[in-house]
Amino acid sequence: MNVTNAMLANDAKETKSVLSFGMGTEGQRYSPLTKINTRTVGQLVPAWSFSFGGEKQRGQESQPLIHNGKMFVTASYSRIFAVDLKSGAKLWKYEHRLPDGIMPCCDVVNRGAALYGNLVIFGTLDAQLVALDQNTGKVVWKEKVDDYAAGYSMTAAPLIANGLLMTGVSGGEFGVVGRVEARNPMTGEMVWMRPTVEGHMGYRYDKEGKAIENGITGTVNKSWPGDLWKTGGASTWMGGTYDESTGLAYFGTGNPAPWNSHLRPGDNLYSSSTVALDPKTGQIKWAYQNTPNDSWDFDGANEFVTFDMNGKRYGGKADRNGFFYVIDAKDGKLQNAFPFVRKITWASSIDLKTGRPNFVAANRPSDPTKGNGDGKKGSTVFAAPAFLGAKNQMPMAYSPQTGLFYVPANEWGMDIWNEPISYKKGGAFLGAGFTIKPLFDDYIGALRAVDPKSGKIVWEVKNDAPLWGGVMTTAGGLVFYGTPEGYLKALDAKTGKELWKFQTGSGVVAPPVTWEEGGVQYVAVVSGWGGAVPLWGGEVAKKVNFLEQGGSVWVFKLPTRT
Repeated sequence: MNVTNAMLANDAKETKSVLSFGMGTEGQRYSPLTKINTRTVGQLVPAWSFSFGGEKQRGQESQPLIHNGKMFVTASYSRIFAVDLKSGAKLWKYEHRLPDGIMPCCDVVNRGAALYGNLVIFGTLDAQLVALDQNTGKVVWKEKVDDYAAGYSMTAAPLIANGLLMTGVSGGEFGVVGRVEARNPMTGEMVWMRPTVEGHMGYRYDKEGKAIENGITGTVNKSWPGDLWKTGGASTWMGGTYDESTGLAYFGTGNPAPWNSHLRPGDNLYSSSTVALDPKTGQIKWAYQNTPNDSWDFDGANEFVTFDMNGKRYGGKADRNGFFYVIDAKDGKLQNAFPFVRKITWASSIDLKTGRPNFVAANRPSDPTKGNGDGKKGSTVFAAPAFLGAKNQMPMAYSPQTGLFYVPANEWGMDIWNEPISYKKGGAFLGAGFTIKPLFDDYIGALRAVDPKSGKIVWEVKNDAPLWGGVMTTAGGLVFYGTPEGYLKALDAKTGKELWKFQTGSGVVAPPVTWEEGGVQYVAVVSGWGGAVPLWGGEVAKKVNFLEQGGSVWVFKLPTRT
């Protein structure tokens, strides 16, 4: 059965499949299934487990897709598997041939694929898109997105919006230029491209593939004086969401490049923002910048999850900078903004009238060329959250049943200082140094139930290690999430009480999914410790260096009555 636009539009409600990253293009990660619920979840047992194999493992951040009796699941090093849903047997594997010079900043991860027609499509670490036949695993089309030697890569799951394949790029630490591309999903042919750094030209493409100018993003030099906009970052490395009711696709954008904000005065649009795009035209309909002139690598790539509140359509975003934003999904106007972590030093609050942060000037890293130093290092400041963020790549969930967001948060800070830097193709383009530190002795991670109306944290469950896996919630009154310590856990969505857990054998840094087949509800999650924390985590990385790598997908169900 081919995947259609109508099927994708109904993905969040359909229980027999999971066709998109986010369990619906809106990204709510909510399932209407109820067979596994607060009364029965304690009986969950493994149905099967599948190993990704290989000599190398590293981080496994993938969300499986479920369709037509198959599971499609990506793995580290740009691999993808098709697995038989009933038996857990491998049907086929595609292993992308990667060059030696790839430069992923934050591990060799992949977060998932997209389904359309008879194809399964995913991005690779050398910045290519590959479309495979769902039944055979044979390559149908392959397109180069950009030059991996310049720092470009792809780790996010593609998005299908209004019949178009929409993708972003990774590489903000290397001075790439962020953008969103729209393609014909059946052929890979370009339809339009929209840069996310102000000053760059957007394009649409005719049937022959010829580029036609489609308007500059913003205004040249308006928020980027000088030339740094030419290597301005703002990578769209987490992909996007799409809301059928607004007709808009929402992409978060990453940090401006370099990190040293004194080299790039101005707001540096559209970095560290949410950008709402019209899929039909490739034009930006609105944008909201979470961290203007970002100096802490807070980024803004986190997902924008649309939901209904007070009779209107809003989007929720738990930003790396520590604030949770509630924004009108149609026009981008800020409705509410409040902290979802305990300690924020860079700003005292968000002005709800202007939408801008109230910066704490003393807590911005200083200009290394000014002061009494030798010009090689600015003064060190302590900043919270740390640059890995109050929430990073791990997606949150929203339950229409409780009206709450379930946010995997982390409490950590960093010593950070600026350094001189100049752009060199393929070189790290930071201009900053840092050391991450835990804020509290008893925990770093905390799963928090957040009320978008009141801004209150309704309940929290603390975790020793930083949380790095996503969340799912169900009409059975449950919240599922994983921990680096290897557990998949189920909590009561109303109270946070732990009802079930299972040890998967390696850290869980991926989001779970659920579906039903033959009247049986299943839950699946990928297991395999890795990602940015062991690579960038400083003192925190030392705290979790006992965790073992892995690479597998686990599937659970309620026991069969005999």
